[in-house]
Amino acid sequence: MLLENKNVVVYGGGGAVGGAVARGFAREGARVFLTGRNLDSVTTVAKEISAAGGAVETAVVDATDEKSVTEHLDAVVAGAGSIDVSFNAIGISPQGLQGIPFTDLPVDNFLRPITTYAQAHFVTGRSAARHMIPRGSGVIMMHTPEPARVALPLVGGMSVGWAAMEALNRAASAEWAQYGVRSICLRTTGMVETPVIDVVYGLHADAMGIPKDQFTAAVTAMTHRKRPTTLAELTAVAVFLASDQASAMTGTVANLTGGLIVD
Repeated sequence: MLLENKNVVVYGGGGAVGGAVARGFAREGARVFLTGRNLDSVTTVAKEISAAGGAVETAVVDATDEKSVTEHLDAVVAGAGSIDVSFNAIGISPQGLQGIPFTDLPVDNFLRPITTYAQAHFVTGRSAARHMIPRGSGVIMMHTPEPARVALPLVGGMSVGWAAMEALNRAASAEWAQYGVRSICLRTTGMVETPVIDVVYGLHADAMGIPKDQFTAAVTAMTHRKRPTTLAELTAVAVFLASDQASAMTGTVANLTGGLIVD
């Protein structure tokens, strides 16, 4: 098992991405500490992990709140002895943020994803690094979609917020990799399996005056392989990058966009 004896904290663990990656970590032997603001959704994922024989614990944690994150990590380390991987998969609702031209977008709505994502990833990453650096090892991980890199219309401040995450990923590696703490970002296309992408594509289709299926087909056609990233593909790469087998990878973005973005 790639992650045997690893202690992994997942933020936004009740969501589609956080839940899928948490299940993957558990299958590979990790002890998963699943967190989120909604205990019901987190508990649902935890029950699935337990039923499959995985080790999991749950907690209500607000990833943007320093006190909430710090107290939880202190408790994890006190009980488990270490934090080996921190995966932040939080998301925010696209309603009122996407599908709106810049000229019509309120300033607060433009700034919300930028400040939320930057704050949450700084708080969780820094808090984890403070525990990882003394041990000389650890992995801090995040996930972004393709507008972090490519210019697309009607995405509002989301693209700026995601780009900020990738910049933070590079900066964190520059400071922490010398102490054995790697920082990794995984970039995918929009994943049509997830409820949030169903909403996002609907907002964009409405703004363009076309059916959602037509918008989805147009986005999919932009990839080289003519299909979007799947949750299973994201999970498989996340597991590998969290493992010691990826020890040379830090400060980089794993490009899982299927050719939509070519590095």
